Amino acid sequence: MGRRNPNGRSSIYHGSDGKWHGRVTMGIRDDGKPDRRHVKRKKRADAVAKVRELEKERDSGRVRKPGHKWTVESWLTHWLHNIAKDSLRQTAFDAYEVAVRVHLIPGIGAHKLDRLQPEHLERLYARMLANGSKPGRVHQVHRTIRTALGVAVKREHIGRNPAAIAKAPSLTDDEEVEPYSVDEIQKILTEASKLRTAARWAIALSIGLRQGEALGLKWEDIDLDAGTLRVRRARLRPKYEHGCGGTCGRKAGLCKQRKQVTPDVGPLKSKASRRTIGLPPELIVVLNTHREAQSREREAARQLWHDEGYVFTTPTGRPLNPNSDFHEWKALLEATGVRDARLHDARHTAATMLLALGISHRAAMDVMGWSTMEMVKRYQHVTDPIRQDIAQRVGGLLWAPQDEAQQEDSDRRDPP
Repeated sequence: MGRRNPNGRSSIYHGSDGKWHGRVTMGIRDDGKPDRRHVKRKKRADAVAKVRELEKERDSGRVRKPGHKWTVESWLTHWLHNIAKDSLRQTAFDAYEVAVRVHLIPGIGAHKLDRLQPEHLERLYARMLANGSKPGRVHQVHRTIRTALGVAVKREHIGRNPAAIAKAPSLTDDEEVEPYSVDEIQKILTEASKLRTAARWAIALSIGLRQGEALGLKWEDIDLDAGTLRVRRARLRPKYEHGCGGTCGRKAGLCKQRKQVTPDVGPLKSKASRRTIGLPPELIVVLNTHREAQSREREAARQLWHDEGYVFTTPTGRPLNPNSDFHEWKALLEATGVRDARLHDARHTAATMLLALGISHRAAMDVMGWSTMEMVKRYQHVTDPIRQDIAQRVGGLLWAPQDEAQQEDSDRRDPP
């Protein structure tokens, strides 16, 4: 049996159990006693390697806390419900919850938290892509695990964040958004004029409100006389629990006695999202027509009407469900005969129209509710008509008739 080194130094010795033991002083525990870690291996070389690893971890300042041995599943569950939930908007929490439940726990949940490697994450991302997930979805999962493990590092449960090292697929591999052309927009709006929600799609394509922002609008937010609209809240996706105690055998959302457990609306995405937007005169006309039609629906519904002040409602005054809103968008595109696109692509379309009109980046950010220039690059797309307009302007400048060019030069030198 080897001798233990004194004065807190690391030691390696052969135990009476026939195995090699190593002990490393990592620091001081919360109770003031030395944090002495113990490792046990069959071979001396393996024990030496583990002791050196712990010493390196200690010397670099990345010391994991002793005690509870987290798995990836147990840590993600704890982080999600006990740490992240109270500090997140409901929509952000829902996105994290789906990433954890659907992808991360089934994919890597059984790993010990301190044994998780970047390669484990990269293989998970590769499997997701192979199974049909888009790069954007994989990135959302990557951001979730990176955030969760970042908290684990700060709390000293792990020494490093493997998600900060792992490489997620490039978003450039995702399908490029193609905004609708002016002709396509006009076709969609013409078809939408046949619907009771015509104003919903006019707002989406003209001023580009996010889905939650549009469905969260109340009439108190709109001044049709001044021609302004204020964005103050966002409609949330409703979540339900069983009202029958789970005896119906269906999902909670399909239970006939279901109970909604989330509020109808919540806070906006960011401070920049809280904004006031000027309304095009034509959109004011559409909104006036919509308000008159809603008044007739209120009279028809009588005591069944829920007078909550929402702009876009069911026939009984309740705020529209985002899922129903999405399916109506898809049905509208099919009825119009234009190419299919995500509902969020309407926002890309509105942003690109601002670019085509030559609206400054600062003004576009204000209209769209962006907080960074990075969002300008992501949402404004240089389309073929914009490229052609640029080409014509360049050609008109470089190949202008000589007499016109001379006259313009003379006008600049001799202003009236």
